[in-house]
Amino acid sequence: MNPLPSPLAELGLNLTRRRFFESGSHLLGGAALASLLPGAAARATSLSPADGVARVPGAVGPHFAPKAKHVIYLHMVGGPPQQDMFDYKPQMDAWYDKDLPESVRNGQRLTTMTSGQSRFPIAPSVFKFARQGQCGMWMCELLPWTGKVADDLCFIRSMHTEAINHEPAITYMQTGNQITGRPCLGAWTSYGLGSLNNDLPTFVVLVARSTVVEQAQAIGARLWSSGFLPGEYSGVSFRSAGDPILYLNNPPGVPAAIRRRTLDGIQALNERTAAAIGDPETRTRIAQYEMAFRMQSSVPELTDIASESQATLGLYGPQVTKPGSFANSVLMARRMVERGVRFVQIYLNHWDTHSNVVGRLKNGCNDIDQPTYGLITDLKNRGLLDETLVIWGGEFGRTVYSQGGLSKQNYGRDHHPRCFTMWMAGGGARGGQIYGETDDFSYNIVKDPVHIRDFHATALNLLGFDHERFTYRYQGLDQKLTGVEHARVIPDLMS
Repeated sequence: MNPLPSPLAELGLNLTRRRFFESGSHLLGGAALASLLPGAAARATSLSPADGVARVPGAVGPHFAPKAKHVIYLHMVGGPPQQDMFDYKPQMDAWYDKDLPESVRNGQRLTTMTSGQSRFPIAPSVFKFARQGQCGMWMCELLPWTGKVADDLCFIRSMHTEAINHEPAITYMQTGNQITGRPCLGAWTSYGLGSLNNDLPTFVVLVARSTVVEQAQAIGARLWSSGFLPGEYSGVSFRSAGDPILYLNNPPGVPAAIRRRTLDGIQALNERTAAAIGDPETRTRIAQYEMAFRMQSSVPELTDIASESQATLGLYGPQVTKPGSFANSVLMARRMVERGVRFVQIYLNHWDTHSNVVGRLKNGCNDIDQPTYGLITDLKNRGLLDETLVIWGGEFGRTVYSQGGLSKQNYGRDHHPRCFTMWMAGGGARGGQIYGETDDFSYNIVKDPVHIRDFHATALNLLGFDHERFTYRYQGLDQKLTGVEHARVIPDLMS
């Protein structure tokens, strides 16, 4: 019988084992954890870019040559009413104040805000519609400027989702999942394509201010998070008032030379930590400090629109010089992509039309109409539209029946996930295309449905990625934007 080891000998064995795993963490320990940790090894093996495709250092690179190099995503928070803007339903005039037929609703889910109503009276749109462009798209009278660029837009009238409330619906549209904590489309784009300007973030977020606010939804950093991707791919939020980015400038009395010495000292400490621990977030922290230092000169130049000509400013309308307005935000987006920013996300509230559709829609369309025209026209004039994918849409649609009171002059509309309208422009999207159809009530899709997953798969394709192979190993799974359910690229939406 072997004697038990002495406490001193046992301590030596433990120290030896500890030292082995500490010094050889890149061997057995790294091999065991590689499928669980979101480190560089997992990142490097996620893609096999095609031969000859340009690759930015630090990015995984596309599978094939992208049609779009940049994205400007205009998210109308709250869910714009499709039947009052793009999904023209003149048949509903004869249905005014009549109940929605059960054969149309067919037992579909309602929100708690209207499920207790005794009736579901049809509310036809009060607005006039006209065909716009050679494509003949029916558009609301509140969008005369947008109508001028109708042939540059690719309309999808058959978008649908399972989410019926704002928080999960916005999260779903941005990240491909109704539960927060996953990377958004902007983060995936940053991870895949990388930066074209070392002095500006790859992914920028702007929250525009509505001229009138009656009911607003919460907009927070969860929507532009990198999720399980390294933190460097998160969106950087620019403020609309004061310093564009908090704490970017040096404190009073601290010259640039001292700031540089301070950052060098912090970087040395972080480099030691990174070498000892191997935490990718430490590398992210190092990169963010350096980016912040470079942005001290690049951001003021970016946000100073004094160099823009009066002709250019005139494209965007009278609100363009007002910081934080939608017009100013889309002009900033154009300036960003012109300087190499990959992805610009703009959020605009005030589209949650449970009541006063007429008043809110007039205000909302006034905010976006000419600026949208200005953005498309400006990008085209500068030769940037072909390589910039512009996306417009909300998180779901609105009901054809009225929520609350109904009159010939006004009405409300509840959430409706079964069908809604979005559009794309530039970046390989097929301009002048009108895709998908809904029934006479704008309640159900009757032709060419497009799920959020299909939309994401198509957008990724325009960016040069096969959505099935564009993955990131996390918690033992090859995670992807389009999830595990079936998603398809829609060729008819692409030129």
